[in-house]
Amino acid sequence: MTVLRTSLRNFVAHKGRMLLSGVAVVLSVAFVCGTLVFTDTMNTTFDRLFSQTAADVTVSAKGAESDGQPGTGRPATVPGSLLEELEGVEGVSSVSGGAYSTSVTVVNADNENMGSSTGAPTIASNWTEIDEKSMEVTEGRLPRGAGEVMVDADTAKKHGLELGEELRTISALGDFRAEIVGVAAFRSTNPGATVVYFDTDTVQERLLGDSDAYTDVYVMAAGDVSDEKLKERVVAALGSGEYKVRTQEEYAAEGKDEIGSFLDVIKYALLGFAGIALLVGVFLIVNTFSMLVAQRTREIGLMRAIGSSRRQVNRSVLVEAVLLGVLGSLVGVAAGVGLAMGLMELMGLVGMNLSTDDLTLRWVTPVVGVVLGVVVTVLAAYLPARRAGRVSPMAALRDDGLPAAGSRVGRVRSGVGLVLTLAGAGALVVAAGSDDAAGGSLFLAAGVVLTLVGFVLVGPLLAGGVVRVLGAVVLRVFGPVGRMAERNALRNPRRTGATGAALMIGLALVASLSVVGASLVASAGDELDRSVGADFILQSSAGQPVVPEAVERVRGTEGVEHVTEYRWLEARLTGPDGETVEEPVTAASATYAEDLRVETVAGELPAAYERDSMSVPEDFAKAHGVEVGDRVEVDFAAGGTAELTVRAITAADTSVDQGAMYLSTATAERYVPEDRMPLNMMLFAKAEEGQEDAAYAALKKELEPFPQYEVRNQADYKELLEDQVGQLLNMVYGLLALAIVVAVLGVVNTLALSVVERTREIGLMRAIGLSRRQLRRMIRLESVVIALFGALLGLGLGLGWGVAAQRLLALEGLKVLQVPWPTIAGVFVGAAVVGLVAALVPAFRAGRMNVLNAIATE
Repeated sequence: MTVLRTSLRNFVAHKGRMLLSGVAVVLSVAFVCGTLVFTDTMNTTFDRLFSQTAADVTVSAKGAESDGQPGTGRPATVPGSLLEELEGVEGVSSVSGGAYSTSVTVVNADNENMGSSTGAPTIASNWTEIDEKSMEVTEGRLPRGAGEVMVDADTAKKHGLELGEELRTISALGDFRAEIVGVAAFRSTNPGATVVYFDTDTVQERLLGDSDAYTDVYVMAAGDVSDEKLKERVVAALGSGEYKVRTQEEYAAEGKDEIGSFLDVIKYALLGFAGIALLVGVFLIVNTFSMLVAQRTREIGLMRAIGSSRRQVNRSVLVEAVLLGVLGSLVGVAAGVGLAMGLMELMGLVGMNLSTDDLTLRWVTPVVGVVLGVVVTVLAAYLPARRAGRVSPMAALRDDGLPAAGSRVGRVRSGVGLVLTLAGAGALVVAAGSDDAAGGSLFLAAGVVLTLVGFVLVGPLLAGGVVRVLGAVVLRVFGPVGRMAERNALRNPRRTGATGAALMIGLALVASLSVVGASLVASAGDELDRSVGADFILQSSAGQPVVPEAVERVRGTEGVEHVTEYRWLEARLTGPDGETVEEPVTAASATYAEDLRVETVAGELPAAYERDSMSVPEDFAKAHGVEVGDRVEVDFAAGGTAELTVRAITAADTSVDQGAMYLSTATAERYVPEDRMPLNMMLFAKAEEGQEDAAYAALKKELEPFPQYEVRNQADYKELLEDQVGQLLNMVYGLLALAIVVAVLGVVNTLALSVVERTREIGLMRAIGLSRRQLRRMIRLESVVIALFGALLGLGLGLGWGVAAQRLLALEGLKVLQVPWPTIAGVFVGAAVVGLVAALVPAFRAGRMNVLNAIATE
């Protein structure tokens, strides 16, 4: 009880000093809990949506695409006769036919695409009893015939659509116009899809191409018949294996599986950044307790002199850590819920609507947050607590504070740090020179961890040399004030090293990712220049196939020399070794050999586009013993089986279309029926000599009626890639900013506690003539040099990581090393600014000290 009372008294007495460490705990726990609440809420949203949009039993075509977007542009269907057949099954209360397509684009009167910008589909459907479960008509009425359409309320609000306006729907079967006669709102949350409703006949004729077909048949159970029992009866009536039959639970589980990997990526990425922030927070907590213990040396010595044991002193400090962890964690849990709501609002701004009504806070989330916060805080405080337990009772008679760790301990720490750093550097060198991506990645991971730990341990040793160099370059111009700032930073190398290390971690990740990102853009641009001979690439940013009408418009464009079609076909291939593998094959026009300059290790690529011929990649040829002239059996999923002769083996040393198997469109057409032939995924075009600019403008004009497609020349493509990489890096930098904020708090905390520690010294300096302005400048300069020390370590470490990662990724096509020096320089200058900002409050407090009171401080 005495230990607890002492801990409470000390905690309250130093509550201001604990505050910044508490903020680090709060931020880290908030990020973890916010991530868990956000992903749980997304799971709840999609679970509810899938449950509401599923019948008791759903019957679909066996070959229906899992993503609902077939390559042909027309969904797989079941015959309308199934409705009558299933109505007679025992236990069925009602049967309805659903007809829908996701291979559509809907545009308004201004030719603007009404689809989502987040990758969510555009769904064109008929209205069924299933839709009545998930939607309600809020304006107007249901469509009653051709030329009428109803839209979802979220899309109407986002694009300002009103009753009476006209929409145009583009599909593989052509386009048609319809007037908005109704608006329907989701009863639960719409995650961002655009939904339009037509009458059943319109969907069947315009989107399915069959007036007596449906994509799904919805079967509802009567009375107390279970879904599983009803499924058994439906399967018995239809025959096993002819159709895809799912219960409501299976339908929802399948839908959840499709988005599960996406949600997992978000969850683990956010938790990874939370872990980085937590690691940085450890340095802050260690520094805080180390300095508090040092400042209370006499107090601890007195406690030891009057009978407190080492164990009691140790426990007293750990109890303070528990209090800090508990309070910080509880606030962090509450902040995490707020963060999750903020993330939901942010997702709403980009088109994915998540309602706070679905906010999900499972009991495990606060438990994880509190346990994590407390455990990490206690572990971080353990070493300072042990150091406090070693304080001698004689320390009550001294006034020199807690002695620094012995020189032997410092030498051992530095020695271990140097060994780990050298081992990590060796692992990075091995990774950079590896010929195997999988094995090299293990060395890269080991190198990153070892060099990071090594730099943390060797930080105090580096602080002496690096701070002196920085002082000579940056601080000496400020005269005596600059020299005093340098000496203050050198006074406790361990403290300076730990404070700089917290900033080092975040900046190392920024530097390494910058190198990889810049190298990715440079490598892709180089590969584009070397490999792509086409002048223009035409495709949908949302991955939709190119409809036939758009293809014809491109073919008829003035100034275009040739147009290359490009399709993907699913197939099973059986090589000379008799082994069968499922691989997609690429069917393209013969001109693709000109549009993509692919090197071969055997044969000539143009020969692969001859009748009943193909090419295979080098890896496939080695794995299955294929040589030029061998025959490969190709069983097309959408057609028949062909015996094709291998005319070329393409080199693996490429990043554009790596691993593709080529054959001509004419060959594919011999074995795949026209109505089952996939649409083009993209088109390539070559301009006539000297007509590049004119053809570019003409192609854009021809495709104006199809806003889902983009026409890009090589410069556009490079810019697109640069923008995509830039957006990804900016998002990552934004998440890393949390770790950097915690590191900045560490600098603030170090300076604030250092000012308290040096109160008498500051009073004496003021007494002998140091002005308030000079005092504040000294503290600011000390902060700047600590921040620049951390930046130098972080940027140097990050450049090493980035270069090693690029050399390893060169095996996958990332062949050009590009170091973004402007970014590196900007980060270094930004670190100085961070140092200035971090010093504002401590410098202000130091400047306000009363000189006499400061001198009288014990």
